[in-house]
Amino acid sequence: MKAIIPVAGIGTRLRPHTHTQPKALIPIAGKPILGHITEYLNQNGINEFIFIIGYLGDKIEQYILKSFPNINAKFVIQTSGKGVGHAIWLAKEYVNPDDEILIVFGDTIVDMNADLVFNSDCSMLGVKKVDDPRMFGVAEVNRDGYISRMIEKPSIPKSNLALVGVYKIKESAMLFDALEQNMAQKLKTHGEFTLTDALMKMVDSGVKFKTFDVDNWFDCGKKEILIDTNSLLLRRLNYDTTNYKFENTIIIPPVFIGEGCKINNCIIGPNVSIGEDAILNYSTIRDSIIGPYAQIEYAILHRSLIGNDALLKGMIQSLNIGDSTEINFG
Repeated sequence: MKAIIPVAGIGTRLRPHTHTQPKALIPIAGKPILGHITEYLNQNGINEFIFIIGYLGDKIEQYILKSFPNINAKFVIQTSGKGVGHAIWLAKEYVNPDDEILIVFGDTIVDMNADLVFNSDCSMLGVKKVDDPRMFGVAEVNRDGYISRMIEKPSIPKSNLALVGVYKIKESAMLFDALEQNMAQKLKTHGEFTLTDALMKMVDSGVKFKTFDVDNWFDCGKKEILIDTNSLLLRRLNYDTTNYKFENTIIIPPVFIGEGCKINNCIIGPNVSIGEDAILNYSTIRDSIIGPYAQIEYAILHRSLIGNDALLKGMIQSLNIGDSTEINFG
């Protein structure tokens, strides 16, 4: 099985962080989002990867080649934002007609039963029930348990089963044919060539798709979801914090601290991830992600996302407060 991972998006919802690095490389719980995805798939037996890169794609290529030297990685450039369907179609030269493929969006972290999905006798699409499906691809399932209809971001959804961005496809040749037909016919939805439209064309041609439920789904395209995902993964990975030795500093697990950090007179945690070579002094940090080489002094941070090389210096006060005085800096 080959994995296709589209990571060409600009990541507008995470600006200003994505002005200088791809969304897929934003660190959470000790490694970039893309690192968690690639490591999970590789641990479950996938060794061939096709990454669809675009904006700042050279950084993604450098990261993958350095961090995963033992995988067979191919990189395809998507030069224009024509949608995920177009991105997947670009991978066709690296996929044989009889290859099974697994498509995973490069900003999506899910908990799933990999054995069930990888060894299924038919194509399977990951789904999760959501309160408002209008912002997602939506699947409708018939009485036999197969998908009868899929639609991208419907204005009036007839199902609350959102497609979570994980697709196991057995009929890869039919998928690429459907994508090519849609592009030839200029069949777009919301201005883009979507993967959902191509999959629906396959359903109309008689291909059987089943759904599989995911236990947790994190579409890491917003700050708040990144913070929540960081907390969950830190609790799951349970890094050993007993080796962290910093002057006058209290560590409250779960916490990840990268190599080369200089931390003094701080309270760190819970649910904090700090990149390598960061400098923290006289600060209290919890439920936050601090990027590599960031410098933070005299600050109290909660549910914060601090980028690489950022500098934050809080207020330093020298006060002489008389009786019956109230001062509120909040």
